[in-house]
Amino acid sequence: MTVLPAAEKEAASYRSLAAPVANPVDKFALLPAFLKVRGLVKEHIDSFNYFITRGIRNIVEANNRIEARNDPGIYLRYTDVHVGTPSVQVDYKIEDITPQFCRLTDRTYSAPIHVDIEYTVGKQHELKMKRKVLIGYMPIMLRSYSCILHGKDEAELARLGECPLDPGGYFVVKGTEKVILIQEQLSKNRIIIDTDSKGRVIASVTSSTHEIKSKTVITLDKEKIYLQLNQFTKPIPIIVVMKAMGMESDQEVVQMVGRDPRYGDLLFPSIQECALERIYTQQQALQYMDEKVTYPGGANQKESRSKSILRDVFIAHVPAKNGNFLQKRIYTGVMLRRMLDAILNADTFDDKDYIGNKRLELSGQLISLLFEDLFKTMNSQAVEFMNKNSDKTRSSPSDFSQLIKHEGITSGLERAISTGNWDIKRFRMHRKGVSQVLSRLSYMASLGYMTRITPQFEKTRKTSGPRALQPSQWGMLCPCDTPEGEACGLTKNLALLAHVTTDQEEGPLMNLCKSFGVEDLSLLPGEEIIASGSFLVMFNGLILGRHQQPQKFANAMREFRRSGKIGEFVSIFVNEKQHCIHIASDGGRVCRPLIIADKGISRVKEHHMKELRDGIRSFDDFLRDGLIEYLDVNEENNALIALYEHVDQDDVERSNITHIEIEPLSILGVVSGLIPYPHHNQSPRNTYQCAMGKQAMGNIAYNQLFRADSLLYLLVYAQRPLLTTKTIELVGYDKLGAGQNATVAVMSYSGYDIEDAIVMNKSSLDRGFGRCIAMKKYTVMKENYGDGVSDRIAKPQRAKDGALVNANMQALDEDGIAAPGQIIRIMMSM
Repeated sequence: MTVLPAAEKEAASYRSLAAPVANPVDKFALLPAFLKVRGLVKEHIDSFNYFITRGIRNIVEANNRIEARNDPGIYLRYTDVHVGTPSVQVDYKIEDITPQFCRLTDRTYSAPIHVDIEYTVGKQHELKMKRKVLIGYMPIMLRSYSCILHGKDEAELARLGECPLDPGGYFVVKGTEKVILIQEQLSKNRIIIDTDSKGRVIASVTSSTHEIKSKTVITLDKEKIYLQLNQFTKPIPIIVVMKAMGMESDQEVVQMVGRDPRYGDLLFPSIQECALERIYTQQQALQYMDEKVTYPGGANQKESRSKSILRDVFIAHVPAKNGNFLQKRIYTGVMLRRMLDAILNADTFDDKDYIGNKRLELSGQLISLLFEDLFKTMNSQAVEFMNKNSDKTRSSPSDFSQLIKHEGITSGLERAISTGNWDIKRFRMHRKGVSQVLSRLSYMASLGYMTRITPQFEKTRKTSGPRALQPSQWGMLCPCDTPEGEACGLTKNLALLAHVTTDQEEGPLMNLCKSFGVEDLSLLPGEEIIASGSFLVMFNGLILGRHQQPQKFANAMREFRRSGKIGEFVSIFVNEKQHCIHIASDGGRVCRPLIIADKGISRVKEHHMKELRDGIRSFDDFLRDGLIEYLDVNEENNALIALYEHVDQDDVERSNITHIEIEPLSILGVVSGLIPYPHHNQSPRNTYQCAMGKQAMGNIAYNQLFRADSLLYLLVYAQRPLLTTKTIELVGYDKLGAGQNATVAVMSYSGYDIEDAIVMNKSSLDRGFGRCIAMKKYTVMKENYGDGVSDRIAKPQRAKDGALVNANMQALDEDGIAAPGQIIRIMMSM
């Protein structure tokens, strides 16, 4: 070992000081690359695309057969469904339509929904087939797969009368632009532990499947645990429910919940109550529950009414195949355990305002519910009509294909989007204001509408909880952009890099989990399911099995996601408190992209960014190569995210960092991104500016002079701001000026400038400062008088010398419409 002399040591330390400073990689170029493929309004378009490609097929497949009551041999079966391109029928021929044509002619921009069917005819049940049968017209979202604008470049968009900066994501219904706002809802198929209005501990699950939607509540009342379901007149003791599902031994129930004696003490009053009612067997339990059913069926039913309720309504998303209630028993055991944990430790209660417990419903899901209801109604009407016919004639009627009427679906979809009222009795859904008219007062106002999230609560509630700024909103929802007044904190907006997921296929993911060592619970006794060290694996709210090495399993799944073998939006979250691994692939979760860091060192290097700037690499390539990944709110709890890449930290501090932010400015939304230096302002000032930034008058789109909006405000000399922000350039707002740069002198002048008042220079106003144009739409009816006689716009008649035949037509131009700038006086023709 050689010892360096003191002089050499000193020289080495000076050399390290003189070495060039390692600069962190500038990652800003990732933002525009992200906004090309995701973000802003892409979640609306993705959601609608999923519906017209997959969702509509799933609905038709789930309800694909209808048959006559008297003769089941007469049936109709849907074999395929597809949404066409937007078109309209004119004089028995079909013509393609554009959004601009629909805006100007007050039409709905919609496409036909065609189905292929097979059906039987006559007493011999002769099988026939028909292709491309029309069942209705679907309003089409602009820029979606079915839209004529999809994939078009700037020149083609201009030819179709569209603005290239217009993001799409809205509908044109009866000539009006309508946007379906993002709806905030509590998660479906998830256990939520909370207290009710009386302060009792409850465990609730809102189950949602294609067949049924129900809510199951288990509540603790006077130390006894009960099940509450709408189908029963009274709450049912939980031990009775467990016995009715085949778990007759009280010891098994206690083992399934947990061997901790404190759990036994809490369950004892419920077990005692069950014994007092003298219920020991499954048959006795079902008999007891049958007496409490709200609408008891006929006496000659094959199985008891309560058993069918337990199978189909009680935690409906958990299947009970062939009458085997094992999965439901395990799920109920987990609900009880979570509930008892909350009683023993108040920290384990769920926070309803936590973003991870919320789902955002997008236009695709809302239209899917509406279509499902209208499709089922159309089928039931056809069956009813068929039954009426056969009852009258006492013979086999013609066939089902004649009874499929398309008017119901067309008018139902159009009415809902037009009025914004989602009244679906089948799913107990009554919402108002789901869709709103897209504000075109400024470009920023229309972008703000696209990212707005409407709350599930009424605005009149005086609660402060849902209004408060949640730490889990960081990077997902904008902290500044919320209205003042009663909706403050309830109406929120998405952040710049936030993305809302759409549903993904579940089957392949389930198989993958099993191949990674998830054990099937049906093979294990109740005690082993919750043994210490083993974690339950929950997949979209269903219990998939258990795993002995949770961290190893989670890391393996994440590696698969990073290498692109499973969907990029699949979330893997290890919850140490609940001894659970939550895997989520459902739609409506908010997530955002982050750079993966290995022990605090970013995987994105300078050469990657150079490839991106040169156009060789896209944002999707970063995902595929495992440099960037999407994390949702739950999975962020397993990560340690740094704001910047810290080069000067020592290895110990840096080794725990798992991810690095792409750009810290992305915690803000689109509208608050307009504010220069927002971190130098008092917080409410930013909120006020978010409301006012949408009101700036300017240019609204490139095609603004070819539009026929009912009211349009345009600034004559709109300017770009002298001080721009990065967000302004990202959303293309610098291409459409709004407002003017004013020279302001701050001076005292006889007290006129008190508070917000300003004294303006008259000569600058005369030269056109702040000059604007207000355009209003006036509609004139063209009458049809019959026999081919109708009103038409014609150029004014002139005599041979060029003088007007009718003097009161002097305001009219050569096209028969009043010329711009003309003064219209009384008695003049227009």
